[in-house]
Amino acid sequence: MSEAAQNPYAAAGVDAAAGDLAVELMKSAVAATHGPEVLGGVGGFAGLFDASALRDYRRPLLASSTDGVGTKVAIAQALDRHDTIGQDLVGMVVDDIVVVGARPLFLTDYIACGRVVPERIADIVGGIARACAATGTALVGGETAEHPGLLGPDDYDVAGAAVGVVEADAALGPHRVEDGDVVLALGSSGLHSNGFSLVRRILGDRGIAYTDELAGLGVAGEVLLEPTRLYTAPLLRVLADPALGSAVHALSHVTGGGIAANLARVLPRRTWVELDRARWSPPPVFRALAELGGVSLESVESTWNLGIGFFAVVAEPAAEGIVAQLDADGIPAWIAGRLGTGPRPEGGFEQGAKGVDGGAVRLVGAYPA
Repeated sequence: MSEAAQNPYAAAGVDAAAGDLAVELMKSAVAATHGPEVLGGVGGFAGLFDASALRDYRRPLLASSTDGVGTKVAIAQALDRHDTIGQDLVGMVVDDIVVVGARPLFLTDYIACGRVVPERIADIVGGIARACAATGTALVGGETAEHPGLLGPDDYDVAGAAVGVVEADAALGPHRVEDGDVVLALGSSGLHSNGFSLVRRILGDRGIAYTDELAGLGVAGEVLLEPTRLYTAPLLRVLADPALGSAVHALSHVTGGGIAANLARVLPRRTWVELDRARWSPPPVFRALAELGGVSLESVESTWNLGIGFFAVVAEPAAEGIVAQLDADGIPAWIAGRLGTGPRPEGGFEQGAKGVDGGAVRLVGAYPA
């Protein structure tokens, strides 16, 4: 009997044994994210999380988020380096949870690939697990799906979903923002996981390979794979600080849509903010890419974060203390603007975003040379 007749699924390109080996290779990394709340370990049809601790909440609100990494995975695939892309996923998903002031509880992941290479899948999930541990999130389950014929043998995509919890009267958002608040910008680690379609086009148009040097910054692919900075744990520590936590009124994660639009989403209607470009200098990777692409930094403010990964809208008296706390936690932060509630200057404002009718934000001035 032919091999195809004996195992027609394998002949069609699906290797169940490789999938089982991938699970074995990742089990210890996943288990390291589990506390006593996680029941059943790895491999069940569903992950179990003991929610009995939520009984201590007066009115617990569950926060959920889902996202992927986008075309940044193409660079990981080109370099055959897969140990950082998992942190990007956790950054995109879990750091959206903390925006409302929630503590993350658990995350599940999904990897679609053309061919299961156990060591590659283990590298991806290992990165997810390490980032989950850093953010206090249990990795309770996931799925690796082999799609031969739909994806190339070395192609894959990753996505995830997370759930967190926040006390209802502690939830952050536009309803807490007050007249006189200031806006803190929190520095990014680089491009994070947004705008890579533009990055890839710029490099492709200039004939620059991911293994080439990028404007003296190092190997292009290695520079571009810099993992997304994780903000959840430092921000939760600020929120838990008796002297600082109540001064944080709203948070914004700078992802797709860029700088102004993401801040506008968490501001009340009829309020406005001007962000002064002179208060920070976009990191060299952004300057190098803009120069290669023949575009101005101003023209990509709605595509790249340009060095700002998060915003915090806070009461002014506590601003310097929050900046100091974040800096001590390895997160550079600075006052980037102030909330306006009176008549708004004319022109150039972005009003809300992603279906949210929020406040208005524009960038003014010039970046330092």
